[in-house]
Parts: sequence; structure tokens; C-alpha cells
Amino acid sequence: MSTSIQPFSRPAAPPDAPGRGTKAFILGTASATCSLIVLDTNVVAVSLPAIARTFQASFADVEWVVSAYMVAFASCLLPAGGLADRLGRKRMMLAGLAVFLLASVGCGLASTATFLNVARAVKGVGAAMLLTAALAIIANTFHEGAERTRAWAVWGTCMGVTTTIAPLVGGVITQWAGWRWIFLINVPVCLMLVACVRYAMTESRNPAASRIDALGSALFGVALMLGIWALIDIPAHGWASVATGSRFGAAAVLLALFVLHERATAHAMIDLSLFRQPRFVGAVLGMFGYAACAQVMMTFLPLYLQNAFEMSAVQAGVGMLPFALAMIGGPYLGARLSSRFHGSSSVLVAGLMLIGAGNLLVAAVATHAHYGLVAVGMIVTGLGAGVMNGDTQKAIMACVPVHRTGMASGISTTTRFSAIVTAVGVLGAVLASRTERAFEAALPAGFAWRDALGADFLARVLAGDIGQAIAQAIAPLDAAARASLATKASQAFASGFGAALGVAGVVALVLGATVWSLYRAGRGPAVPIVDQQR
Repeated sequence: MSTSIQPFSRPAAPPDAPGRGTKAFILGTASATCSLIVLDTNVVAVSLPAIARTFQASFADVEWVVSAYMVAFASCLLPAGGLADRLGRKRMMLAGLAVFLLASVGCGLASTATFLNVARAVKGVGAAMLLTAALAIIANTFHEGAERTRAWAVWGTCMGVTTTIAPLVGGVITQWAGWRWIFLINVPVCLMLVACVRYAMTESRNPAASRIDALGSALFGVALMLGIWALIDIPAHGWASVATGSRFGAAAVLLALFVLHERATAHAMIDLSLFRQPRFVGAVLGMFGYAACAQVMMTFLPLYLQNAFEMSAVQAGVGMLPFALAMIGGPYLGARLSSRFHGSSSVLVAGLMLIGAGNLLVAAVATHAHYGLVAVGMIVTGLGAGVMNGDTQKAIMACVPVHRTGMASGISTTTRFSAIVTAVGVLGAVLASRTERAFEAALPAGFAWRDALGADFLARVLAGDIGQAIAQAIAPLDAAARASLATKASQAFASGFGAALGVAGVVALVLGATVWSLYRAGRGPAVPIVDQQR
């Protein structure tokens, strides 16, 4: 079944008015919109310690600043793409900018950590609307040949540059204007983009767009949220608690219902028959490994640099440049590997191996308080991330027929952001657990630190707020005791960060080996894909 939405009968309604912009202007507007999303995704990490100080927030609260946005974003990508096709890409972009703008105001004016996290979730919905509409507009404007290739190259360059400068921009704004302006600065940017969209773009729709799978979207989104909720609260409740078990159990049940629903519905978001192809599964796992083991560095690395090296927000932004700059050079290495070994598998495997090696190197030196050694590991991880940044998407798209590229693109993007938010939960739990054990091991035997310092002491330390955590200790502390405690807390956090990066490194290596095996298994004839569209 296909349904098309007809334009309003009144002539020249603003959303449907013919655009007056050139193709270059349209590309610039769409790329700038996507850059805004990338900037907002990555810029907030540097400000997390400042946010924690403002709200006296725990590590779980800080994790939700990232995770609330990512969960909403990942959950809404597929349905937002369908809505853009049905209602109109230009209309969806304008609506997305409105949601994004209002949510940014909510974030900037938030009075509590809970309010901030709710606003961040709404912002994730707006970001999903913007990304899917912008990508559809680019694809609809540039149809084929060299022009289309150049358009996507420009878009990719914009994404790479934005990813590189995001930590530095976040550090500068946080230190010199305050963390709230990280969100409030989006207001004039969104207003400018609204004017550009209304001026430049012509409305477009897919007349054959299928019905939106609302139930599938809800099942997937709630399952993802419950799983992340369980992971984030593990430091507070423990792995064996009723709260943790019930959330994981509910997430598993909803995920199983999602799979059953997708197999039964005629308008599924995801064609599960794609996963019968080993090469497709390998490509999706490559994307998962890239996002979970490399892109997640953008969340935890600023906390580590500010905690372990006592860097300011600006210094932390500069300190992340080795990772970001290596990501820019990575695609050139990936291109050489692809031309030499003639296949996506070599690029994906090489990228995952570099990511794994870089993470393990950082894990090995994390407690040594030597930034140069950490920077070497960041460069290796960044190269691996750069190698995979474009090739993961290409590898997924290469496994499906042309009429399924939209769905494959949705699977790819959803996998990326689901992997990031899952990694934030898993690695955050490892970080918190290891930090607590290392801190307790550094204290005198029998010292009841929770009674002396407060039960939430380590939660504040993990949020990047060591100074305030010590200042609010229950027991009176002299200057020497404060300095000693700060050193112990900083070293414990570095130990926890090393453990988290060690897990990420091992996962990347295991996924690299798995991808290699799946591509070898997929060398034979591809499994036929049953077209489920009706």
C-alpha cells in the first residue's frame, strides 16, 4: 500500500513555495544543518564537568545528558525518514528546526539536571527530523554522476571539520561564556537556517512512501531506553539488583516483540531478511564497533583530561585534537587500503584493529599521567576511526539492492547512534566500578569513606567535579588531606578510564575478527532478499 500527501490547495503556501536557491546554496544549507547536529552531539562532552558543578549532579545525571539525546535520536531516525518522505522534506526540516530551537532554549534555561535531560531528549527528536530531511534533500537535489559524488564529498568534509572543531568550540564556550551558551547559541543559528530553508528549497515528497511503522518505532525506542537506564544505574544499584534485572528483562522482552512485529508487518522499518547475508551483518557490526569503541571517546575523553590532568575546558578541547585530526587523515589511509586489497572487508578489519590497538595503548598508559603517551594512543584510535568513518556506510549500502538503500541507510545510522549510547552505558558502568575499587584500595584499611566524605562523593568525582566533591565532604579536612584526597580520586578515575578503554579495545579486536570471518563466509552467492514491500 502506498499513500501520498497532496499539497494544500491554496497556491504558493510557504512550505510548498518553489525554492529560489541554487544547488550550491541548497547543499550548503543542508550540510550546515547536519553540521549543527554533529556539533551539538559532540560539543556537550567538554561541558559535562561544568554542568555537574552547576546542578551538583551525579555521574548518572551526567551520562543522561548524553544518553537522553542519543536514545531519542536513534529511536526516531527511521520513523522521521518515513515522515519526511510522506509529509515533505522541506516541511520536515522546518519542523525539525523549530523543535531543535525550542529544546535548545529549554537546555540553556534548565533549572535542574532532570529538566536538562528531558530537554536533551526533545532535542534528539528534533535532530532526527533534521538529519533525515537534510539527507533526503541532498539526495533529491543531486541525482547521479560526478555532481552527486561531489555533493556527498562536500557534505562529508563538513561533517569531518565539524567533528574536529567541536571539542575546542565546546571548551571555549564553556570556559568563557558558560555551558548554557553551548545550547543557547543554537537559537540564532536555527533562525538563520529557517530563513535559508524557506528561501532556497522546493518541497519534495516520495509519492510511493509506505505507512509509518509507529508500533515498531515505539517498541525499539522504549527497549533501548530501558537497556540504557539499567546500564547507567548499575553503579547505584549493582548488577544483581531487582531494578537492574527488571529493566534488562523488560528491554529484552520489548526487543523480542519488536523483532516479531517487524517479521509480521507489511510496513516494517527493517527488513530482517537482510541479516541473512553474512556480509551485511559484518558491515553492520563494523559500524557498531566503530561507533561503540571509537566515537564514544568523544564522551569520556574530555572527562578524563579534565580529571586526570586538571585541564580546563579549553585545554581539554585542545587536548582532544590528536584524536580529531587523526580522524581527518584516516580516510586517506582507508582509500589506500581499499585500492590495494580490493574490498571493504580489509578496510573495516584494519580500522577495527587500529581502534582496538589505540584503545589498549591508552588503557595501558592512562594512570601514568603523561599526556604525550595518551596522545599517541588517541592518534592510533583516531586513524582507525577515520578509516571507518565513510567505509562503514559504503559497506552496508553495497550489500543491498538499489531499492533498499534508504532502509539500509536508516539501519546504518540507527546502528551508529544506538552503539554510541550503549557504549556510554556499558563503559560508564566499567568506569564507575573500577574507579570505586581503585579509590578504596588507595585509602587506609578500614577507612569508612562514605561516612567521612558522603555517599555521593565518587558520583561527583566521576562527573568531573573533584574539587566540589572534596569541598562538600562531611568530615573536616585540612589542606594536606584535601590534596591527598584529590590525588587519590584523580588516580582512581584514571584507573577507571583505563579499564573502560581496555574493554573498548578488546571489543574492537573481537569485532574485527568477527567481521573478517563473516566476509569470508559471504564470499559465495548472496542470499536472495525477499521483497516485503506490499
